[in-house]
Amino acid sequence: MPTYSIGVDLGGTNLRIAAVDEQAQVLERVTLGTQAALGRDRVLDDMCAAVRRTADKYQNKASLAGIGIGVPGIIDLRTGMLRESPNLPGWADYPVRVEIEKRLGTRVILENDANAAALGEKWLGAGRDFDDMAMITLGTGVGGGLILGGRIWHGMTGMAGEFGHITVEPDGHPCGCGGRGCAEQYASATAVLRMAREAIASGRASGLLRAASSDPEFSAKAVYNLAIQGDQEAKEIFRRVGRAIGIVLATLVNGLNLPIYVIGGGVSSAWEAFSPAIFEELRQRSMVYAATAPPVPAADARRASAQVQPLGSSKTIIARAMLGTDAGLYGAARLALQGG
Repeated sequence: MPTYSIGVDLGGTNLRIAAVDEQAQVLERVTLGTQAALGRDRVLDDMCAAVRRTADKYQNKASLAGIGIGVPGIIDLRTGMLRESPNLPGWADYPVRVEIEKRLGTRVILENDANAAALGEKWLGAGRDFDDMAMITLGTGVGGGLILGGRIWHGMTGMAGEFGHITVEPDGHPCGCGGRGCAEQYASATAVLRMAREAIASGRASGLLRAASSDPEFSAKAVYNLAIQGDQEAKEIFRRVGRAIGIVLATLVNGLNLPIYVIGGGVSSAWEAFSPAIFEELRQRSMVYAATAPPVPAADARRASAQVQPLGSSKTIIARAMLGTDAGLYGAARLALQGG
């Protein structure tokens, strides 16, 4: 009997579930809205009901290896407690794993969503030819994950990979973590919007002002659209984004010397606007990158993979993620297939 797992991507807006076999074929996919405003119990009830329906469809066709769940926030892996989650208000210090296992009557594997995304990219995406990689996720905030020896590296307490809180501007903008100048304050969608509003307030950004005045849902994407149209203030915002990511990557390259670093998350769609600054910073700040960079910086994962041979490679690859929003879903499913 073939084996499959169920992966869950529990986000603040959407709840996505997939049954995936060992060959990475998606057998079933379910997407629901996350009814966060109705409380934790409603969200978990909806999720567990969908997981049970999916498992019931395959109970006589395949063997269920397990259930992996990616959750945004800081997780105590030992207890399964969600310590903090900005995308799930009211879930702080909530025993998520215990509550899910109680509903499903089986063991589940709980993981930070950025770690799950990194594992997904390692399994099927930009990092599939490498045993070791790091991933930076650029979304509402900035997260990350480390894969060493083909598995997630959690560190001592499960908090490894918090790349969004590497300092890129000493005494810079205050961060929700309590620090100042964190990468999250310069490279997230939230940061892009803040920097745009700061530029508007300064009186020097007429293009951004017009866009913000005409669009009640003015967003980081609107700033990107202006940047690719040549608006100088919008271009400068994404140069700052690239500079912040470049500083983080230089720190990681110097400290870890991994073969590949993957950039994912929604903001990565603005790659052409911020990537030149990444490579400029890397070459200035990382002697390891300067010594091991490919002849031409890779614009995407396909090009990166074509430039080097993964086994025995002496090149440092910076690549865009390939799986998009499915990375975390595949990673959660892979967790269960790996047994954690």
